[in-house]
Amino acid sequence: MSPRGTARIWPNFWLKTWGTTVFMTLFFTAYIHLLKNPQGPVTEMPTSIVDEWVTLQPWSVIIYVSLWLYVSLPPALMANRADLVGYGWRIGLLCLIGLITFWIWPTAVPPTHVDWAQYPGMGVLKGVDAAGNACPSLHVATAVFSAFWLHWMSPWCGGGKAWRIANVVWCVAIAYSTLATRQHVFIDVCAGAALGTAMAWLTRPRPLLRN
Repeated sequence: MSPRGTARIWPNFWLKTWGTTVFMTLFFTAYIHLLKNPQGPVTEMPTSIVDEWVTLQPWSVIIYVSLWLYVSLPPALMANRADLVGYGWRIGLLCLIGLITFWIWPTAVPPTHVDWAQYPGMGVLKGVDAAGNACPSLHVATAVFSAFWLHWMSPWCGGGKAWRIANVVWCVAIAYSTLATRQHVFIDVCAGAALGTAMAWLTRPRPLLRN
């Protein structure tokens, strides 16, 4: 990250830190409640040939959990409080749509028949984030939403071609990890990507961002 981008971290630092923490806590409270208390029959999502191509890759759990750092970057790099608050309600709306979908239509990925005890890191993930609330994948939706914003913020943060390439690679890697960890199937990923893209463009501010 350029010095210009790093300098943007410090304005409203505590608002960013506590705001992001509170936001994630509230989201996960609602997410886990719906995960453990589905409001109706749970639909098992169908697999596709893509799910057969992508084999289980336990190492990808590292990329999977990197989402929490990735989605923290756009607010962390906002120097203006108005932009920060505006971003909060926009990504909050995305998450709310996802949660309402899970409440109306509970979904889950098919059983994998894998002994997760053989993969300690994966076992921890499965214990915390069971393979429910599947479609759309909010993991992918929030990653794609963040990718758009990081791209739009690039001029203000001094990001060049390398920034844009790294942004795309990280986002795609997170989407891949949802398949490689067996947390989602391909249809979940497509639905999540569509939701993230639609919400990014429908709620994009004009003018886009302040310097």
